Parts: sequence; structure tokens; C-alpha cells
Amino acid sequence: MGDERGWSGIGWDSWTELELIRARLDAGADPNTHVDYLGTPLHAAAERGSPEVVAELAGRADDVDTAFKGRTALWAAVFANRPRNVQALVSAGADPWRPMMNGWSPGRLAQAGPTPGLLPPPSPGLGLSEAEATAVAEAGRLIAALGSLHYEGLSLACVAGITAAEAVRRLEATPADEDDLGLVEDDPWSDFDRSITIVGITDVPGGCVISQPWGYGASTPGVMKRVSTGTVCYAMYANPKSGNQGCVTRDGDFTAWDTHPGGGSVASDEPSDEILATYLYHGHALAYCCAGAGLRLTDPRPIIGPPDTWLRLPDRDYWS
Repeated sequence: MGDERGWSGIGWDSWTELELIRARLDAGADPNTHVDYLGTPLHAAAERGSPEVVAELAGRADDVDTAFKGRTALWAAVFANRPRNVQALVSAGADPWRPMMNGWSPGRLAQAGPTPGLLPPPSPGLGLSEAEATAVAEAGRLIAALGSLHYEGLSLACVAGITAAEAVRRLEATPADEDDLGLVEDDPWSDFDRSITIVGITDVPGGCVISQPWGYGASTPGVMKRVSTGTVCYAMYANPKSGNQGCVTRDGDFTAWDTHPGGGSVASDEPSDEILATYLYHGHALAYCCAGAGLRLTDPRPIIGPPDTWLRLPDRDYWS
């Protein structure tokens, strides 16, 4: 049986239950302690709770602007797009313009979100830069262009600044033959050892996309290293067992490995543009990879097919 005097047993949805949270507080639960990986109870409620619970906890916390992993509860509410929780915290005295997260105060981050008027900057210098505003506009356009896709089991590599023809040359790939195309159309899983070496490739504004709707073939190290010479490649595999697995290569070297594109986790010491990208593309893994490589797709076809060209990759070790 859980300890009803503390925070034991408080689950994902419990932070919306005012009477439950109030009862725990009245029984002696500490509003200033940490609850697992979530931060303080106020951080947890700001991210996933109700404004009533947020207000209750804010009224009992020693400091409404206590930081956890570099961010306050107000920042967590902005990042989670919870405008009513934001309003509850500001009413309780939270500071929207307190410096944190490598230049992204809660107020500045709010300017990049769906309710930019929620926390008006007290001076123009605290708003978005021209480059940041452009990134926000492009995120909205790109996410809308790709739409809602079912992509479990898919892999893709987004390559900046080279054409599909150049990528084919680097990969030493050949056009898929009739047997390959028949396998793709009928059942690529019936001969996976063969189908894993068949990928699609499409020219797009800003570069090209290599994709494979049924497996990890487009995102292997051997593909990424070859196509990223002199440029950058953002790739991911939507692993049905473990979720989105991302990686980044620059000029043939891995600069990020086993990332979670489209995830909601960001560290306070990450580059400012990466914090913004993580916020803008939260829940949009495919768009995140495209944006990372500067690809400006106008529809989802380069990802989900049919591609401009089906290719057969040469037999080699793609994991070293």
C-alpha cells in the first residue's frame, strides 16, 4: 500500500485531481521535494496537470521559480503547451523572463509556440530573432506539409545539399530490377535479407531523402557515412519495439547517436537552436529530421513513397 502522506502512487493523470493532491498536501506531503524524474510536484503538475492543481501547489511551494534540470515549472508548462497552467503560474508570481535553458526563458519560448501572445515581451529585445521567427514559420509549414503519417517500421536519411544522383554515386547503388520491384510491391518482408538492401531516393528542395518504409536499411551507418561527406545527414529508424532511433552524421562522422527525434527531452546545455527545434518538432519525428538537414518537403511522398527511384545497395557491411 502506498504512503498516502507523501507522493507515492501519484500517477500520470493524478496531477489533474485537485482533491487528491490537496489531501496529500494536508496529510504532510512535501510540495518542495522531487517526485521521481519529474522534478518538484509543481513541475509535474505544470507539465501534465490542471491549472487548479498548479495553483494549489504554487500556493504551498517555498519558491514558485525553483529550477529542476535548468528549468522552472513555468518553463515546463510553456514547453508542454499548457496555456492555462502558464497563466496559473504567472498569477502565482512565476517570472516569465528569468534567464534559463541557454537563452530560452519561458517568455521567449512562448513566442515560438501556438499562443505567442500569452506572455508578451516587456521589450522587443526579449522576443524572437529573425532567424528564430523564420524557423518557427518553417516548422509550421513543414509539419502541415507532411501531415499525419503512420511510419512505424520506416527508416529515412535526410541529406543536405546533394542531389539524389550524387547520393547514388556515393552509395555505388544501382537501379532496382524487376525482381526487386516485385518484392517491394508484393511483400518486402517475405525476403527481408534482400529487401533490406532496396531503398527509395527522391530529390527534394534542399537535398534528397533516402527512405525505406519497411525496415532500417536507409538509416544504417554505412549509408549515413557515405552520403554525408562534406555535408550533414539526419536519419532515423522508427523501431516498432523501442520507438524512434535517430542519429546525425557530419562529413562522415557521427555527431549524435541513439537520439529520440520528436521526443520531448532537452538539456539546459544543448545549443539554443536545438532547444528550439526540440520544442517545435515535439511529436513530429519525421519533420524534425527533415528540418535538421534543411530539407523543405512540400508533401510526404519522398518519405512514404513512391520515391523517384528505387535502388539496390551493393552487398557490404553497413554497420561498421
